[in-house]
Amino acid sequence: MSNVKSYTDMADWHAPAGPFNIPDVPDFVPRRLKPWLFIIFVLIIQFSGGMYLAAASDMVGTTALMQEDILMAGYAQLVGMSINFAVMFRLKFRYSNRIALLVCCLVLIAANFICAHTDNVAILIATCFVAGWFRMWATFACNSTIQLWLTPVRDMAIFFCYVYLVVDGAIQLSGIMTVYTAFFSQWEYMHWLISGLLLLMMVMVLIFVRPFHGTPYIPLLGIDWIGAALWSVVMLCFTFVCVYGNYYDWWEAREIVFATVLGIACAVINLWRATFLRHPYISLEAMTNRNVVRALGIYLVFFTLLATEHVFEHSYAATVLGFDETNLIDLNWYVLAGIIAGTVFCYLTFALRRWRYKTMTAIGFALAALYLAYFYFLIDYGVEKEMLFWPLFIRGASSVIISIVFLTSIVQSGLHFFVFPQALVINGFGGAVMGATLGPAIIGEWLRHAMARNAALIGAEFTAFNPDSFSLPFGQLYGAVQVQALVVSMKEIYGWLLIIALIVLAVIAVSYGPLRPRAIFPKWKTIRRILRHSVKEARE
Repeated sequence: MSNVKSYTDMADWHAPAGPFNIPDVPDFVPRRLKPWLFIIFVLIIQFSGGMYLAAASDMVGTTALMQEDILMAGYAQLVGMSINFAVMFRLKFRYSNRIALLVCCLVLIAANFICAHTDNVAILIATCFVAGWFRMWATFACNSTIQLWLTPVRDMAIFFCYVYLVVDGAIQLSGIMTVYTAFFSQWEYMHWLISGLLLLMMVMVLIFVRPFHGTPYIPLLGIDWIGAALWSVVMLCFTFVCVYGNYYDWWEAREIVFATVLGIACAVINLWRATFLRHPYISLEAMTNRNVVRALGIYLVFFTLLATEHVFEHSYAATVLGFDETNLIDLNWYVLAGIIAGTVFCYLTFALRRWRYKTMTAIGFALAALYLAYFYFLIDYGVEKEMLFWPLFIRGASSVIISIVFLTSIVQSGLHFFVFPQALVINGFGGAVMGATLGPAIIGEWLRHAMARNAALIGAEFTAFNPDSFSLPFGQLYGAVQVQALVVSMKEIYGWLLIIALIVLAVIAVSYGPLRPRAIFPKWKTIRRILRHSVKEARE
């Protein structure tokens, strides 16, 4: 990590005078309950969204949509959330919490209604993108309000432990709620359930949140909205190539070629604009920062190693072990337990005891290697559901540790605060979008080729040494060969990924990294002064 002093050195270690209070909430609400009100809001927002990927199989069965269409819409929501990071502080100082939460709830309710009724893929993707943007706005409005309650000294290592516990935990719980809602009724009912919760939240906001804004508004001037649109297209094109690549046979299809050319063209235009614009949406300084580049590289490697989650686990549990949807989604409880344990571990060691970045990164990759090794030796036909607890628990813990550590490193990167939100866009794109799409695309293509090779070998051996196999129906024989090829291919890929994880772990072990976390957030008045200066420059 960089040894350059962060902009956050401007913020002194201090606690606010007197008990923590939220001026937005009337005094008839006890002070101790005010922060919990915003935590309830955050949880409702995190459960909401345009698309619920856990219901993908039900949607495919009842609509004209393909699995890829649903995944693309779901990942478009992540793109919308990531692109919002660069303007979230501007929105914070332009609109009150009351206005922000009411507007976001209305947009998310509309998004749920549209996604429950449309089969048009373009409308679905656009709706989910907008839903992700407003979901991030509402989340930041709530979390920034209670930041000093969580960490009076503005220590972001502590704050990010809370953030990832809520965000990653809500993802697992949302999947469980979605599948059980579809199991007992229909998948559309999840949209109505979340819409009802959002309506309840709006009523609570109208009652418990005042239109309070302690300082004059800062207008939304000097924002590179064209750059935001172009970067959004870049991220969506990247996601499209990863999601639809296998379906269209990659660059043999015009659709993939067009998406690739469009994404590269938009990226080149944005890079060119960043060379002369005073305040581009993502500056070259943010893109070339050492900590940002390092975090992006770590995300690419780490989440590719864990991409078996998206490619293997569902196929293995459903095809080989014969789990139904409810048994499959129950595995989310194991991941949730790992997320909680990983967050608590990060809080006690990284945030409080100031363990080094190198140590925490090594622990994260060691857990990833343990997860891969566990599946490599465990994978078989007779695995019980309870035997999957430890690998999934370990995966959840390792993922949240790496996410907390490297997001904290970006706060401590030495970037000026005006550039810092731009780095968060890159971090969100690398951790959420690329982590969810690139790794599965690579592993999925690898699995396809391994399956074809192993199915041919197993089929030849099966018929050569089992004369009775010729009397079996073709469908039964083909199914047996495919299942065996799937198990062999998964074990092969798990083995190679384990070797890569161990190599990376060895490189981390011999590297020199003495830096410890000291990521202190600046005071809000400092942020306000920086943003006012940028608006003044935009007016000149």
